[in-house]
Amino acid sequence: MPGAPAFWSRDGLLARLLSPLSSVGAAMTARRVARPGWQAPVPVICCGNVTVGGAGKTTLVLDLARRLADRGHTVHVLLRGYGGDSRGVHRVAADDPAARVGDEALLLAAAAPTWIGADRAASAREAVAAGAQVLLMDDGLQNPTLAKTFSILVIDGRTGFGNGRVLPAGPLREPIAAAAARCQAVVLIGADATGALARLPPHLPVLRADLRQDTAIGVLAGQRVLAFAGIAIPDKFFAPLRQAGAVVTAARPFPDHHPYTAGDLAALERAAAALDARLVTTPKDAVRLPPEFRARVTVICVGLVWENADRIEQCLDSVMRPRPPGSL
Repeated sequence: MPGAPAFWSRDGLLARLLSPLSSVGAAMTARRVARPGWQAPVPVICCGNVTVGGAGKTTLVLDLARRLADRGHTVHVLLRGYGGDSRGVHRVAADDPAARVGDEALLLAAAAPTWIGADRAASAREAVAAGAQVLLMDDGLQNPTLAKTFSILVIDGRTGFGNGRVLPAGPLREPIAAAAARCQAVVLIGADATGALARLPPHLPVLRADLRQDTAIGVLAGQRVLAFAGIAIPDKFFAPLRQAGAVVTAARPFPDHHPYTAGDLAALERAAAALDARLVTTPKDAVRLPPEFRARVTVICVGLVWENADRIEQCLDSVMRPRPPGSL
């Protein structure tokens, strides 16, 4: 996915000129999401956002999948499979290439059974038939095919809602109020640098969390590294490396979901050798690398640290009915 246009971050002349097209797009989305979706016989939790690009949805889904599994529930994950060329419903296998299912699907499949497909209802039926007791949607807030039990609006604190306009005048998939009206909670990741929370209904519960790279990052303190990342906001990866004391000799951003070519990899290796630096990347990028190249790269994982973890557990309590003693 190419980088977002610079004018999406401010409400300038170009954004205002494009606003009539935004009205058309917003009306089309409103009609689409108004359609009734399939009611699954198990709870459906949607982690979605109102902006295009990365807000931290996959990281949140991984966190929730672990919490639900710790409660003893069989969790299955549903997503579109962006970046892959698979069509129809497909259960992700460990040996699926990223080119087929997308990088996020491979990350999620390592944590829970994962299904890709544009029709979330079709994926949900397959997942329920395979034994799912709860469905987690990575994205899909604007997808009406599957009814949601509990929807969470995920916001990246540093980018917020951009200029607050709908595509193509801004980064929004639909008006903020329309998306918020279908959600039961907000998860804000990082500090609210743009005042995004002020644009939300005051009654909507806000849960706060931060991204934190795992303890392996400590081994990079004082080490020379060449960091590369093909994610929506590469500085989310680069900045913590510097904060952890790594000597970032070069930071190479690539487009989100970038399919690394042999030329890309050769150039990275040449640059790392010239800089006497270790290659470092994200898990999302790692699954797009050939195994032999991946073995020569340090992968730094990331997770959520909650301001108050009890609040996200309370959200799950509201969704999941208590299980009878001794039930499987």
